[in-house]
Amino acid sequence: MAPPSPRPGELRLSVSVCGVCRTDLHLVEGDLPVHRAGVIPGHEVVGVVDELGPRTSRFALGDRVGIPWLRQTCGTCRWCLSGQENLCVEPRFTGWDADGGYAEHAVVDERYAYAIPEVFRDEEAAPLLCAGIIGYRALRRAELPQGGRLGIYGFGGSAHLTAQVALYEGATVHVMTRSEPARRLALDIGCSSVGGAHDQPPEPLDSAILFAPAGELVPVALRALDRGGTLAIAGIHLSDIPSLEYEWLFEERQIRSVTANTRLDGEEFLEIAARIPIKPTTMPYPFEVADQALIDLAQDRVNGAAVLHIS
Repeated sequence: MAPPSPRPGELRLSVSVCGVCRTDLHLVEGDLPVHRAGVIPGHEVVGVVDELGPRTSRFALGDRVGIPWLRQTCGTCRWCLSGQENLCVEPRFTGWDADGGYAEHAVVDERYAYAIPEVFRDEEAAPLLCAGIIGYRALRRAELPQGGRLGIYGFGGSAHLTAQVALYEGATVHVMTRSEPARRLALDIGCSSVGGAHDQPPEPLDSAILFAPAGELVPVALRALDRGGTLAIAGIHLSDIPSLEYEWLFEERQIRSVTANTRLDGEEFLEIAARIPIKPTTMPYPFEVADQALIDLAQDRVNGAAVLHIS
């Protein structure tokens, strides 16, 4: 098959690596509806610009560029015009509406691409482009106060990056996850405690983020919040939430969802990630075993983030 050709305003990348995100798994398993039959998955794409479409100006041939989840917004709805393009009424997403990075080449509108900070190798950069950006937005949605106590439920690709931002900003972080390797990773990067997914943290939480796609953990996380605490739910898919008792929400606790991200979120996150600098934990896979990477992710055998090496 011939590689895709960039249209006006687009870049084409020779893909080096592509992260394996849980959203890819949700699409493969049918948790999310099909937007385009036969679409090529992958939306944590890192590569080198090898062809420029007409009327491009942001990047040059040979630049290292990342293609993220958010692919296009309408630019005219009230959400786009108010700086909330993550709520656009006609968005398009990489690997869902258009072909992604499980391929040797991929194209992207230059306005939605990111320059990759030099401090990161390709494999390290890939999970930053969705797991990192979405985790960063979830952290901001959780309204963690300065020096606050953050609980993280589930500790995979997104969570282990988000925890490093929170720690850098002075938070105390408690991790609840069923994975023993993930617990060790949490302690290695400086989290204060680890426990099982249904365990209560050692102190009340100011904020919590649910990364695991398990609705059953919503009541668990709510019960761990102190007065006025906020629970942010980071995933695009969540299993059904069981009945909630009002007392778990009383005293001004709140639940907030996270929907995609803005390009500004991505720029802010990549800047702070490079400044820390974040240390992504990755598990590399050759492209030929992409199916195995998804299976390992589904069965919680990935510690950190899985990354496919394409070329």
